[in-house]
Amino acid sequence: MQLQVNGQAHEVEAEADMPLLWVLRDELGMTGTKYGCGLAQCGACSVLVDGVITRSCVTPLDSVAGKAVTTIEAVEQDGIGKRVVDAWVRHQVPQCGYCQSGQVMAALALLKEKARPSQEDVRAAMVNLCRCGTYNAIHAALTDLAGLADTAAAAPAGGAQDAEGPSTATVAAAVAGGAAVVAGSAYLLARRGKAGETGQGAADGQEDA
Repeated sequence: MQLQVNGQAHEVEAEADMPLLWVLRDELGMTGTKYGCGLAQCGACSVLVDGVITRSCVTPLDSVAGKAVTTIEAVEQDGIGKRVVDAWVRHQVPQCGYCQSGQVMAALALLKEKARPSQEDVRAAMVNLCRCGTYNAIHAALTDLAGLADTAAAAPAGGAQDAEGPSTATVAAAVAGGAAVVAGSAYLLARRGKAGETGQGAADGQEDA
């Protein structure tokens, strides 16, 4: 089938139910989109599909036929995306960086929907997990991008910095989903016909971090 990714058409030979994440990474070599939990909980695999933030790890290939997929590789080709990346650098958001492609895509989707989101909009949209705990830096970058710096400065001491991360339930679900990493590795091994190479699946899950 034909897949539209970052403004270009790609002919893809893959099963209709293959997750979009693996099509991007394995078939098209776009490894900026990451495998995190495999349960659509952590957000590391986030891309835009027709402008809507989408968890690619659970999105079957055939569901995006005829739709425009945007990945982190093309984010700076978009004016808003370039502003997001600049703010991420300015506020030194990344630590290990593994989840940050998904975080940037979530921020891009929010700012495309609302040029000046409120603090509540930011909290509602930025629910991706970050195991390094960069939530305060993410919140600061989006406060900057949304022009909310004055509001944040007027907040009570600690108010602007005590950004809310994902809910306890979301974190618990992602932690419980650790077994999905093993399942994802097994999926890759089976697809590649290398079931005997026990270390390959884990390597695929962590490559290009």
